Amino acid sequence: MTSRSDTGRLREVFTSAAYDITPSPFPLAAIEAAGRAHRRRRTAVLATACGLLLVPLAMTAVPSGPFSSDPAVSPTALATVHTARVVAPGERVQAAPKVQLWLTKDGKHWSSPQEADQFRSVTDGNLDMSRPGVSLQSEPIGKDYFLSGVYHGKGDPATIKIKTAKGTVTGTIVRLAGKPGWGAWYATTPLPDTTVPKAKQKHHFVRSITVYDTTGHTISTLTLS
Repeated sequence: MTSRSDTGRLREVFTSAAYDITPSPFPLAAIEAAGRAHRRRRTAVLATACGLLLVPLAMTAVPSGPFSSDPAVSPTALATVHTARVVAPGERVQAAPKVQLWLTKDGKHWSSPQEADQFRSVTDGNLDMSRPGVSLQSEPIGKDYFLSGVYHGKGDPATIKIKTAKGTVTGTIVRLAGKPGWGAWYATTPLPDTTVPKAKQKHHFVRSITVYDTTGHTISTLTLS
């Protein structure tokens, strides 16, 4: 049996021994190095994940820009960009500087500096409305050539392309509400070359006119030699 005095002496011995023990230094440098390595691995993983997220975005990006009048562009693409303008009978449209165009149930009307109150009928029998077709009227307006006409045929018109000796231009279609089966169109283009006499010109200035519907299919077309 141990006495109280023995217990006290043992406590003093253990306390002295504990003070003599020097703990090993804490491995701070190793821990810091391990932390830096972990952060580098985590950064690499995040960068890879962000790159994977950006790849689909880059693959699906589509450049935007102005509409091209290149005739090689598919009609389907053209039809999705333009739509016909629906007007009320007698509603005036500013088709070009000093040129107004309007429709009635009888046909196309327009006024220009060359002549006021011009008219092309769709009811007098001069147009064969039983099959698709396009007509053309042209006149110089200042430094430009004003082109217009009447189209007729089945379908919901969307756009019109006019191929000329100086390139292809996109015109504007106007029509009355409902499905009248016809409408008017207009466009402007640079004046044709007047230095060459018409007798020596092998082709018309306007080569072809084509009206497309909203699905890109042809409603009516006119080809000139």
